[in-house]
Amino acid sequence: DRKTHYHQIIQIKMRGYQTDSSRQQDMARLAVNEKLAASVPSQATLEALAQKCASKPSIDATFEYAFCLTKSSSSEERRYSIKILRNLVNEGYAHQVDCIYGIAIALYLNGECDKARRECEAILRAEPEHLAATELHLACLDAISKEDAKQMEKMAVGAGVAVAGLGLAMGMAGLFFGKKR
Repeated sequence: DRKTHYHQIIQIKMRGYQTDSSRQQDMARLAVNEKLAASVPSQATLEALAQKCASKPSIDATFEYAFCLTKSSSSEERRYSIKILRNLVNEGYAHQVDCIYGIAIALYLNGECDKARRECEAILRAEPEHLAATELHLACLDAISKEDAKQMEKMAVGAGVAVAGLGLAMGMAGLFFGKKR
């Protein structure tokens, strides 16, 4: 089918233009996705941490619970972790960078890669050697560029369909008006 063929051509052309930095971004994204997939907490772990927060409340226990939630399989739990971690940052919690990194992880997993990228950039301004933030930043850039490429492909296919439709309409009009003479 034409759409599939067109899609394949676009992918081949894009691979041809791939730079070293985009290859780095690809590799970082694969590594980040693999690490995050392997670190999804079990429900038992989350429940144990929630119980720890309830029985012995402390800011460190809250952080530990919230950071664990950032990697949850539930987007709702990840959104909740963002709220908790933002509150810890606002309260002046000592491990600000770790909180922001947790926020970036949750945003990335929720598909909000542009927001996650901005959080990583905030970390890297404060700690340029933060390897985990660097890797996540590259993964975000890769996800954003792939999403942009998909959007451009959709627009190109849509434009092609529109031009074909216009050509068909003009052809039909020509036949219709041509017969009246």
